[in-house]
Amino acid sequence: MPQSNLRSRDTTRSLVLRRLFALFLLVVTIWCVWVYEQIDTVASQDNAQPADAIAVFGAAEYSGHPSPVLHARLDHAVELYRKQIAPLVITLGGGTDKDSGNTEGGVGRDYLLANGIPFANIIAETRSIDTEQQVHRLAAIAHENNLHHIVVVSDGTHLFRIRKLCEDAGLDVYTSPRPLLGHISNYDLFMRYVHEIISYTALRLNVNEGFLHSWLEGKPEV
Repeated sequence: MPQSNLRSRDTTRSLVLRRLFALFLLVVTIWCVWVYEQIDTVASQDNAQPADAIAVFGAAEYSGHPSPVLHARLDHAVELYRKQIAPLVITLGGGTDKDSGNTEGGVGRDYLLANGIPFANIIAETRSIDTEQQVHRLAAIAHENNLHHIVVVSDGTHLFRIRKLCEDAGLDVYTSPRPLLGHISNYDLFMRYVHEIISYTALRLNVNEGFLHSWLEGKPEV
């Protein structure tokens, strides 16, 4: 085969590959922008309204005490409860071997008790280890207790993914973001959006890799 034909074939192949790569980047960019807009829209709206229960998604606890993020989520749930949004509060989240028997759901229950919510009005879920498991446990609790409408409380950027997981699980939920804690730098806010964009994309692609799980389920304490 003449050398000129080989060069022409290589050039054509290179051009096709570059165009495919450019198309891939375009699709990825459009997807990321769309997911960002969905996350931002949900994060900026408080849709709390009368419901059967308030569900507080877990965040880190330290030696039996809620972290600042979990503290803020629980305070928001207490505020909603006192406004009579719902008569029941569900705390979600398990623990690890490093937690000395403490769980996020258990710590949340103790905090609610200390803030005047009766024991009979609290359900503590203490076995889940990530957002998806928390949603599945919430769906089971809702079925067992005949709960039809639930206000879900978490960080604003977390709520779009939670809402989608809840919808997939057959739950009817209203999102209610906890208040921000102090000043959040542009970098930290950017990383929260990146975290959720990747998390949601992994969810939709059914990615369940161990190395991805630990990073995607990290709980920012800012």
